[in-house]
Amino acid sequence: MEQLPISSRYRSRPDEPVSEDERTELNARLNTAYTDGSLAEDDYRARMDTLFAATTLGELVPVVQGLAPAPTHAQPAIVSQQGRPGELSESRRPGGMAVGVAAAVVAGGILVAVLLVLLLLL
Repeated sequence: MEQLPISSRYRSRPDEPVSEDERTELNARLNTAYTDGSLAEDDYRARMDTLFAATTLGELVPVVQGLAPAPTHAQPAIVSQQGRPGELSESRRPGGMAVGVAAAVVAGGILVAVLLVLLLLL
């Protein structure tokens, strides 16, 4: 238990029942750790057995110890990477904005021409 801070819900509320959301989140974290190579197969299987046998949060301490902490916030969109580092993104086609500006210029020209014809006829 020394690895978990006292503020951890597993230490501060050890008698609280395990929710299905908690079990699902820990299952995903264990799967990620195993896929990344952070957990050996035997350790992974033992933690999974403990996870699904646990009825209280305190029983999940051996499952959580040593896992990377869960992210507490989402990554901002401006920081997220779309491609590989150093790879340029595809250029965007000049779409709706250019067409809108061109249509406004043409409409303005027609309006000016109509007004000039009306002024000359009067």
